[in-house]
Amino acid sequence: MNQTARPRRRTKAATLADVAKLAGVSPMTVSRVVNEEPGVRREMRDKVVAAIAALNYLPHPSAQPTLDTDVVRIGMVFNDPSVGYLNDFMIGLLSKAGLPHVQLDVQRCELREDEEAMVQVMIAGGIHGLILPPPFCDSEPLLRKLAAHGVLGVVVSSGRPSPLASAIGIDDQRAAYEMTRHLLSLGHQRLGFIVGDKDQHCSERRLAGFRQAMNDAGLDPARMAALAYGDFSYRSGLDAAEQLLALESRPTAIFASNDDMAAATVAIAHRRGLDVPSDLAVVGFDDAPLATTIWPELTTIHQPVTAMAGAAVELLVRHIRSRRAGKPLPCEHVLMPFELLRRQSDAAPRSRPPLRLGGMA
Repeated sequence: MNQTARPRRRTKAATLADVAKLAGVSPMTVSRVVNEEPGVRREMRDKVVAAIAALNYLPHPSAQPTLDTDVVRIGMVFNDPSVGYLNDFMIGLLSKAGLPHVQLDVQRCELREDEEAMVQVMIAGGIHGLILPPPFCDSEPLLRKLAAHGVLGVVVSSGRPSPLASAIGIDDQRAAYEMTRHLLSLGHQRLGFIVGDKDQHCSERRLAGFRQAMNDAGLDPARMAALAYGDFSYRSGLDAAEQLLALESRPTAIFASNDDMAAATVAIAHRRGLDVPSDLAVVGFDDAPLATTIWPELTTIHQPVTAMAGAAVELLVRHIRSRRAGKPLPCEHVLMPFELLRRQSDAAPRSRPPLRLGGMA
């Protein structure tokens, strides 16, 4: 048996030299990765990131910046398949870049399985707080890692926020309920629904709102609705729309869990010779820039992504400074308003009159 493959039990904190030895690089290379300096080849950087995660390495406090005790360093890790959502989020984040003594550290994590290693590097680099947008907002391992190292976190757009972090979002279930009611009020009864990423809680909340609206209208979702599954990307929306529109009894309206998948549905409808909205109503969620750059423009749920990102920065700064003052604040779960925006992608079905619906209980 190869004895070197068995990890040794550590009795003291890992050092920079330990990381360098495990990664097979020089201590200078480790230092450059930790301090996010350019010029390190991707292969070497990946080895250092993996070694930092394996050893749970944190630099000695004396190595942390001490020139300005008012500095608040906030990190954000991203990898969202919805480009529109990410663009809006980054605008909100950067709008707060001018806050006094606030530094932003934004890192892309290309693979979900690398998320803990990436966050470990950011912690080692000295962040005081971390913002987690989708899909990382629902990662309990990340939130536990932050809590273990005393780093504050804010999750954005999580359908079911964790007690380990503050959260900012909208009421996804209520928003989906209202959009489904809108389609039903137009007279649609055979509906299609494209579910989002199964690993994100907002997906289950939006599906719950869809089903609740159908039940409240006296329609059995199991019999009158058809589901397809995506991951919030445009590509997955194409596949889901093909599945729904190939049904013998195809829906007269499709509600996609985000605008990227809704736009893909419009594209597939056009490919099949269907007019939107006369032959098929299509609605989305988010109000991403894509919603108004395709034709017809999408009816959608506007969630204030830019404002949510900015609010996440402000909330995190306030909590970090309160903790430094010896007055730590409890986690906050903030709900922001949403709006149903009706544009040109929905209309009444050709053969059914509109329904009159009661309100949500």
